[in-house]
Amino acid sequence: MLPTSLTSRRTALQVRPQPTVRTWLHDTSGGMAVLAVAIGAGAGVGAIGFRALIEGFTRLFSGHTDYSAAGHALNPLVPGLGAFFVVVSPVVAGLLYGPLVHWFAREARGHGVPEVMYAVAERGGRIPPQVTLVKAIASALCIGSGGSVGREGPIVQIGSALGSTAGRLVRMPEPRLRVLVACGAAGGIAATFNAPIAGPLFALELILRDFAVESFAAVVLASVTASVVGRAAFGDTAFLTLPHFTTTSPAQYLIFALLGLLVALVGVGFSRVLYLVEDLCDWAWRGPEWLRPAVGGLFLGGLLLVLPQMYGVGYPVLQHAVAGKYALTFLLLLLVGKVVATSLTIGIGGSGGVFAPSLFIGAMAGTAVGDIAHEIMPTLAGQPGMYGLLGMGAAFAAAARAPITAVIVLFELTGEYSIILPLMTAIVVATLVGRALGKDTIYTLKLRRRGIDLDEHQGMPRLAGISAAAVMEPLPEVLPADTDLATASRSLALSDHGILPVRESDGRYEGSVTAKAVAEALGDPESTSRTVADLVELPPVITTNTPLTRALDILVSAPGTGLPVLDGGGKALVGWITHQGVLGTLNAGTVPKSPMGAGSPVSAPKGPGT
Repeated sequence: MLPTSLTSRRTALQVRPQPTVRTWLHDTSGGMAVLAVAIGAGAGVGAIGFRALIEGFTRLFSGHTDYSAAGHALNPLVPGLGAFFVVVSPVVAGLLYGPLVHWFAREARGHGVPEVMYAVAERGGRIPPQVTLVKAIASALCIGSGGSVGREGPIVQIGSALGSTAGRLVRMPEPRLRVLVACGAAGGIAATFNAPIAGPLFALELILRDFAVESFAAVVLASVTASVVGRAAFGDTAFLTLPHFTTTSPAQYLIFALLGLLVALVGVGFSRVLYLVEDLCDWAWRGPEWLRPAVGGLFLGGLLLVLPQMYGVGYPVLQHAVAGKYALTFLLLLLVGKVVATSLTIGIGGSGGVFAPSLFIGAMAGTAVGDIAHEIMPTLAGQPGMYGLLGMGAAFAAAARAPITAVIVLFELTGEYSIILPLMTAIVVATLVGRALGKDTIYTLKLRRRGIDLDEHQGMPRLAGISAAAVMEPLPEVLPADTDLATASRSLALSDHGILPVRESDGRYEGSVTAKAVAEALGDPESTSRTVADLVELPPVITTNTPLTRALDILVSAPGTGLPVLDGGGKALVGWITHQGVLGTLNAGTVPKSPMGAGSPVSAPKGPGT
């Protein structure tokens, strides 16, 4: 006969109301798929609207569809300013988007991807909904007025905020909310670059940093949907139109490897200069933050006046370089100019991505290497433009440490399958060199400068250096391994944790038993389980030396509301840890002293079966 407490629970389950649409979306794989498709469609529409905003503001501020390819042409809307309109445009745009970002969504400042990575790793995927609109307007104003940044960072942040908002509307748990954020990021990349494969890889490799099956399926669904929407507006053609390239000799792979080495130095150098210039701007600026983009726009405009090819994203200039239309010295000038222009745009508080600038810089460096190689050994080296294409992938791989994404995105952007093997060679070398030169990527370096290490889960500085011993609570009842299930069910019913530790007769910790496991065994007439030893589980071990951040990760996936803490040797039971204990640490503001000490075993309270 079932205990009264278990009978009442089964009765409660029988009268549970029918699931609503929200709970279906919240709890089932089908609901997750529907949300992924909806977020992908929304990201696709967002990408279309974002590109339209950029084109509209570019025409408004420059009078051209893409001023970077127009030279020193005048703006027909303000002919009286002559070529000096490029000095005025960033100032006017800064006066518009500076207050917008400062007052409504400060997350929209900068290149966007680090903010999404931080939200996924440390905030459970929660991104304020207003980021979608603020980021779109601010980035479009910045790029349209001459900001030398890309649009991939903004579209990632826009799509991610959309995914986060959708997930929070149906009250998704944090693990699934993170996946929906990645769905938005993948959809944005896929739609804006016509890259349905690169979108998911970018989201999984850089945003989630996880290739779990459920994550992969949802992110791919969102990417495919966004690509269909994007192709309906932009067509089904490669994003960049480049000449056909071929390799002529296996000996060329030595040159490709050397290119990967050299371009990696350029890519990592770009990361360093980017944050150095940002530091200089922080040091120099003493006024209100909302005014910073406008004042800094004067310096950006001065650079654009000298080198108009730095205006906006600059894809036409990139294509001209790879097509062999620029001399070696001008390629090097464009390389240095892009590093400075992008760093200055971000440093003054502009909003835009660094993916496109990485491709631009890599194209200039790679084409320069190709020109030199062609000059020294024209028969062996082949076409210089091919090296520019390889340089694009190598620069991004070195800066972002995302070799899989780099290979696929270059293939999808260009449609050039003929250079896959050379591309893989250059990218692998560039990635290895980038890792040898530093742990951080161009994205994680921004977070580390704030004291956030995504690999170490140190985003909560108040928990840094605290061990599980500091927040231990007294042990609940410890069940001997030979406790019968009826006795165990009464103990678990009286416990607040839904889980109790189990030990052998010699005092050795055996594992834990959950209320769910006991209830299932009692309710199954064919069950052969007779004691808790038959149902014992061994959750991940937490010892007195386990960092509290690691203990939190373990608690998140725990079958109950608490877990046992073992001594430093991982053998004797010494305490208990719960989320409430951790919250007590945060609320107190200081590390509480453990009531039991730091690691001496304690006796379990007396109770049934003890």
